[in-house]
Amino acid sequence: MSNARNFCGRTRREFVWEAGAGFGSVALASMLGDDGFFNNAAQAASAENVPNQGPHHQPKALNVIFLFMYGGPSHIDTFDYKPKMNGMDGKTVDVKTFGRGGHKSGGRIVEPRWKFNQYGECGKWVSDLFPNVAKHVDDISFLHSMTADSPIHGSAMLMMNSGKILSGSPTMGSWLNYGLGSENKNLPGYVVMLDPKGGPISGAKNWTSGYMPATYQGTVLNSQGPPILDLNRPQGMNQAVQRELLDALDQTNQRHLAARADYSELSARINSYELAYNMQIHAPEAVNFAQESEATQSMYGMDKDQTKDFGSKCLLARRLVERGVRFIQVYSGGNHNDANWDAHGDLEKNHNLHAGETDQPIAALLEDLKQRGLLDTTLVVWGGEFGRQPTAEYAKGSGRDHNAYGFTMWMAGGGIKGGTSFGTTDELGAQAVENPLHVRNLHATILHQMGLDPNRLSYFFSGLDQKLVGVEPVEPIHEIIA
Repeated sequence: MSNARNFCGRTRREFVWEAGAGFGSVALASMLGDDGFFNNAAQAASAENVPNQGPHHQPKALNVIFLFMYGGPSHIDTFDYKPKMNGMDGKTVDVKTFGRGGHKSGGRIVEPRWKFNQYGECGKWVSDLFPNVAKHVDDISFLHSMTADSPIHGSAMLMMNSGKILSGSPTMGSWLNYGLGSENKNLPGYVVMLDPKGGPISGAKNWTSGYMPATYQGTVLNSQGPPILDLNRPQGMNQAVQRELLDALDQTNQRHLAARADYSELSARINSYELAYNMQIHAPEAVNFAQESEATQSMYGMDKDQTKDFGSKCLLARRLVERGVRFIQVYSGGNHNDANWDAHGDLEKNHNLHAGETDQPIAALLEDLKQRGLLDTTLVVWGGEFGRQPTAEYAKGSGRDHNAYGFTMWMAGGGIKGGTSFGTTDELGAQAVENPLHVRNLHATILHQMGLDPNRLSYFFSGLDQKLVGVEPVEPIHEIIA
């Protein structure tokens, strides 16, 4: 009978259904276990993420220096040569653009304002804005087909720094120090140097550790004056007294650690106090340029008003690399409008100013790293949050609006092929057309060169394995890797 029950009181249909579900659950549990699901659940329960503290594969780079041109330098006026634009100045063309001024279907061509010349054995075309960097093109790989998700400064900068257009996520330096640990216990593993004109839009969100412990956030370092603000001991407290207080705090916290579950939080707090104590001794030494020869300082442009500030930051970046700082970010441009590379009005005045401040120091950094044998293991990245459009933003003037559809960045050292160019934009530089690249590809390449698998490096938060490159698998730019 169809409704007959077995000796357990179940129908045959119920028995088959329950048995099938039971065996299926065993298989499901096995597959979830293989994928690390139960490890993640355990992490979620304890609210603890253990740093990887080691590479996934043999790294080609040990340090990163990110030269961030805040505001968006114009690719077609710097490194993306567009000879067909010559003679088109003022002509109206049908080209779709999207920037601060919204969506447009056409506009007036602004012909590149600087001449281009060929340099190096690779014959790379570079504009007169960067005559010194141009001498190093055989060490540089140019990425001409970069794209981003936003043409607005705030969200575009967050994407370039954290991989997300929304705030709250760890930034690249945090990911590297979480994944690899710090080489120097006396200095921060993640250092940021700002332009004297001010910080970038969104401020500290650009070097935050997000949902990671605060020990992974960037530390703002000054190349002039006190290296780190609010680091000095309070007046009247000598070093011996401070050491005693730190030891007492350490012992007290260790007692609490034994009785509390939030070990990682308190441990991070102890490490922060210890790092602050050590930095009081070692940070001033790192910024002591008296140890550098006059010839070296002059090479960086520190003897000229125009290049002194950015030159000192580039020299300090080299000194920090020598001292094992994992990730260093140097900003050119601060505040708003012409105080950075955001050339909406007078393109010539804006870019002559900022390129003039940075060209010699950047070239000196590449030369200095190379002659000291550090360029092989130091990955230098140059670029802004987006590029600029081929058409004018206003009825008069040479200003260009933002362009996230296609722009140029470059990388040098750290296992990157020099003298190469990858990807292209169309003949006007309006958008990427060949081998388009996303910011995620740039991030994946940096992680890969540092020995980290971009699709494995994760931090469990809010029920998900969070990654710098996002949920979908992302490939590094293999074509530029030596």
